[in-house]
Amino acid sequence: MRVIAGTLGGRLFAAPKGHVTHPMSDKVRGALFSMLGELDELTVLDAFSGSGALAFEAVSRGAEAVTAIEQDRAAQAVITENIKKLDVAKSVKLIKSNVSAWDSTQPGVTYDIVLCDPPYDDVQLPTLEKMTKHTKVDGIFVLSWPGNEEPPEFLGLVRIVQKSYGDAQLAFYQKIL
Repeated sequence: MRVIAGTLGGRLFAAPKGHVTHPMSDKVRGALFSMLGELDELTVLDAFSGSGALAFEAVSRGAEAVTAIEQDRAAQAVITENIKKLDVAKSVKLIKSNVSAWDSTQPGVTYDIVLCDPPYDDVQLPTLEKMTKHTKVDGIFVLSWPGNEEPPEFLGLVRIVQKSYGDAQLAFYQKIL
C-alpha cells in the first residue's frame, strides 16, 4: 500500500495479510481525503484502523494527532511496524483494543474528525453510534459503508455528503450538538 498525498505521499507501507481487514482502496481513500481538505492542526480518530492507511494519510495531510484503534493482533503488529517505518510515532498513537472497549474508557475524548471503516460483514451499528459522541461539535464523522445499503442516521449528526464507489460508499456527517 502507499500514502497517496501530502508529506508522506508515495511512501509505501505494509497491509495485514488475510481477510480480517478490508483495506480501503486508493480511489476511495483519495476521494475521502480530497473531500476533507486541509487537516492542519486537526485531531483524527481512525476507528477500526486495519492497516493504519487512514491514520497515515491523515498525518501526511497535516493532522496534528491521530489515534488509531485496532483489535486484531496481526494488524496491530503491522501498524506498529508502519509507524516506525514512516517515522510518525509523534503523531500516530495505536490503541490495541476493540473500539467498543476503548469507547467505554474514554467518555469525554473528542476529535475534529472521526473515521469509521468497520468490517462490512459485522458493521456493529451500536458501536458506531457510540463513536459519534467522540466527534467535536461542528466536527466531521466519516463512515465507510457497504455500497448496496443505505447508511444509517445518527442522533446529533447531519449527513452532509454521500458518495458511492461501487461496493463501498462514504457518508460524511457533521455534528450539530
